[in-house]
Amino acid sequence: MPAVMAGVDGGGRSLDCRSFWKAGASEGPSVPIREFHDALETGDFDRARVHPKFLHTNATSHKWAFGAISELLDNAVDEICNGATFIKVDKSTNTKDNSPMLVFQDDGGGMDPEGVRQCMSLGFSTKKSKTTIGQYGNGFKTSTMRLGADAIVFTRAIRESKVTLSIGLLSYTFLRRTMKDDIVVPMLDFEVQDGQIAPLVYGSQGDWDSSLKIILDWSPFSSKEELLQQFEDMDSHGTKVVIYNLWMNDDGLLELDFDDDDEDILLRDQGQNSGASTKIQKEIIQQHISHRLRFSLRAYSSILYLKKFENFQIILRGKPVEQINIANELKFKKVVTYKPQVAHDSQVVSVKVDIGFAKEAPVLGIFGINVYHKNRLIMPFWKVLQEASSRGRSVIGVLEANFIEPAHDKQDFERTPLFIRLETKLKQIIVDYWKEKCHLIGYQPIDPKLRSQYKAALKDSGGPSVKIRHEASTAQKTGGHLSNLLPQTYDDEAAFRLTANRAGSALHSSGQGSMDSAGLEEDLVDIGSLGVLDPSCNEKLSEENLVLFTRREDLRQRDTQLKQTIGELEHELEETRRKCSQLAAELQLRRSQQQHYM
Repeated sequence: MPAVMAGVDGGGRSLDCRSFWKAGASEGPSVPIREFHDALETGDFDRARVHPKFLHTNATSHKWAFGAISELLDNAVDEICNGATFIKVDKSTNTKDNSPMLVFQDDGGGMDPEGVRQCMSLGFSTKKSKTTIGQYGNGFKTSTMRLGADAIVFTRAIRESKVTLSIGLLSYTFLRRTMKDDIVVPMLDFEVQDGQIAPLVYGSQGDWDSSLKIILDWSPFSSKEELLQQFEDMDSHGTKVVIYNLWMNDDGLLELDFDDDDEDILLRDQGQNSGASTKIQKEIIQQHISHRLRFSLRAYSSILYLKKFENFQIILRGKPVEQINIANELKFKKVVTYKPQVAHDSQVVSVKVDIGFAKEAPVLGIFGINVYHKNRLIMPFWKVLQEASSRGRSVIGVLEANFIEPAHDKQDFERTPLFIRLETKLKQIIVDYWKEKCHLIGYQPIDPKLRSQYKAALKDSGGPSVKIRHEASTAQKTGGHLSNLLPQTYDDEAAFRLTANRAGSALHSSGQGSMDSAGLEEDLVDIGSLGVLDPSCNEKLSEENLVLFTRREDLRQRDTQLKQTIGELEHELEETRRKCSQLAAELQLRRSQQQHYM
């Protein structure tokens, strides 16, 4: 289906403006004055109302669509304690207008009728434990409304041996098209008794019938039977969220791209600028996860959670997401302990900061600190130091900062004094690490005395380029250990191992190579002075990376061909098994007939 959807109206069941950032400014007809006076006379004005425009305004807290998607992933992860083993994210099709829909489905504990009403209410949350990610009671509303104008929820739960099915419709289109001045969420409930599904009516039958009519008129489903079919692929409990009337960009194209990669969901208009100075660097950087996470949901979700799940999977478009622990992808890694000064009456907090060089160093200047909160990534590749400084080049860090609170969109932290002190501390950690380790990736030490020792060590070892060429050749022959952050690029840690052993021992023997992690100063540090990179080293690494980059593409093609061949052979095997089964059945039948005649 073409990505251009501007002409789709859905029989009057979509908004006039389908661009998210303009939808809130689009003026709809106001409520008739007569209805306003009727509300006063009937006493329906005794409560505060929330105008439907608030749904859109509330959703603007998510500047980034993937931030909204991660909120829905968080909801499923929080259900692991209730038995959830997966969250599926996929594309479906609205049969009413043939437009794409975004579907999330998990096998968590589900929600009973009361729970689903709390979920779809504004600002209600029961998540107050130290382990759950969600806490504001706002994530479902902001995330769904950020991704599309409308969402419908199907949930199945078992509470005290009572099996219930619930359906809720949160439709910005319905509210605006029908000129509502209050947020109305139609709900339907069913109860399973003796294997039969029966309506569960809490108010009047008329209210239940009215909710059914609204849902059928404004959802992708045309009958009660179609609604109930959505529960057929659920087990005994779980939740399915269907988001439709997805938002578009200013060009009338869907903001989410489902077509360019069948195993991924991509963001349009993202990741165009890689910041590379040469074609070689651009090609390599575009494959690095620090770049791909901007526009690839598979890349982003692979590092979204710090600890790898034991019995839980994120299944994106039918294929599980392979989790990556960034700390495991660092070379010359060091662990630094930081003890933030929290409140005086609180317990002492100790934070471990994993810091090291990217495996692609020094060819790629990728750097930044990945900050997690309660296992969830909040700030990926946060550039604590200025980008123009070469100090800290290729230095990557990972920490879990549970002692500070994230912002509501979980893409940043509240700018509290505690956060500012953390930022200062991280700057100091990076600079100290750089002073101690930069010679291991080809930079000359900052101290002139150490620099002369380093040059002497390089001269004795024949320079790093000979070792690099040998190790790169070995990597081509053996496959080597490859970085998960940059698919199938070579690991150059061994290339500098000789230099590290000789120059590093000289530095440590001088007493300058150690870093006291316990007594780091909290004052801002000078990050202006530059390290010096050996030009020949940089050139050789670029050449070797280009060779390996080309080889990687060849291996990808071979891998695709092999997978296709395996698929064909498996199909032939199934056909052969099927024929064998038929022949065995025929043989058995003939034997039975012979015995019958005998």
